[in-house]
Amino acid sequence: MKWSTTASLILLLGCWSVADGRSVNVQLEDVRVHESPDHTRVVFDTTAAVNYELFTLSNPDRVVIDLSNTALRPDFDLATVPPGRKRVKGVRASARSSGYRVVLDVAMPVRPKGFALKPQSPYGHRLVVDLFSEAPAADGSAGGSPAVVPRDEKRPIVVAIDAGHGGKDPGAVGPNRVREKTVVLSIARKLAAKLDAVRGYRTVLIRDGDYYVPLRDRNVKARNLGADLFISIHADAFKSPEVAGASVFTLSDRGASSETARWLAQRENSYESIGGISLTEHDELVAKVLWDISMDASRSASITAGERVLDALGSVAKLHKNRVEQAGFLVLKSPDVPSILVETGFISNPRDARRLNTSDYQDRIASAVAEGVRTYMEAYAPPGTLIAWERERGEVRYTIERGDTLSEIAARYGTSTRRIREANDLRGDSIRIGQTITIPAG
Repeated sequence: MKWSTTASLILLLGCWSVADGRSVNVQLEDVRVHESPDHTRVVFDTTAAVNYELFTLSNPDRVVIDLSNTALRPDFDLATVPPGRKRVKGVRASARSSGYRVVLDVAMPVRPKGFALKPQSPYGHRLVVDLFSEAPAADGSAGGSPAVVPRDEKRPIVVAIDAGHGGKDPGAVGPNRVREKTVVLSIARKLAAKLDAVRGYRTVLIRDGDYYVPLRDRNVKARNLGADLFISIHADAFKSPEVAGASVFTLSDRGASSETARWLAQRENSYESIGGISLTEHDELVAKVLWDISMDASRSASITAGERVLDALGSVAKLHKNRVEQAGFLVLKSPDVPSILVETGFISNPRDARRLNTSDYQDRIASAVAEGVRTYMEAYAPPGTLIAWERERGEVRYTIERGDTLSEIAARYGTSTRRIREANDLRGDSIRIGQTITIPAG
């Protein structure tokens, strides 16, 4: 035995008997395995809080969980529990005189940590066992913060895609038990695949499995990965099932102000730099001015990106609002990464939920968001990226949108209306929605 702990979590209930004559207080109803990059989570769903003992064995490596006064639900077969992809090779169990033993066959030495969770809709009592690798991961990394992506010349645009909720947090639950966390992860993966297929783009998924990432960690991870744009994917819900449609949100004034206040209060434990400028080298007043300037620029870029994405979504989905909305969502509070939150529909609406639960509609939503991102980046790609370099060389094709004028397009791309007219053989400044033109080099 390498490591053990015992927790007293008993809830006094009336006992019942099982087939072998034992009296038990608790039933084990389900076992779920969730993979995340740095650990594997195994969740035991029980009818009540449970006494347990947790320890490891070696040769071969195993994790043992002894559940006191517990029996397996009669119609539940542990053989149906899918193993993890990295650490858990299999799950097996057997009845004991004092309860029930579950054995996790693991692929490497692990350090387990167990804790109990009280009922929280839609879940009941749960015993959670997290398995942390003691050895370096198979890719040679030792865990911790991901490496910062170098911003080399002609680098790809990095888009961080955040599938909301996950793991213990299912998000909204719609008709027929359609879960937000499942729908948005599928859309996030489809969006990543579409952007990765475009030259000059690279995506990172904030979560790529059914596990939970704390809200503030999501935009911190995006910054650490050198993201140029952060997109959080969600599905809305409301008490009335009639409310429907997709929305796009950016950070509100109040949300930006609260983040500035938090940063000032915890400056020594917060951001050390924004936009490549050190904050620790300046006094508080100068640092606050730099912070405000960066936050304002980030919010302005977020609104523009949100407008492009909302326009594209309108071609495939009903829109809840025809303008970009603003709110104080925690995941949007990055001072130097433009960030938007996409509500793909109302999962509380039967029609939206039914569509969001289909692969075809998820694909259409992902395509629309990808189109909006590309439209935005064609005009506002950060300097040093391949897309910006191609734009500067005049290799950009632009599709006219509602409200566009030649003078505004010329200013956006750093060229002149005369050169745009010459490049496209235009006799005047008249353009039409849907028309595609060539933008000459600035």
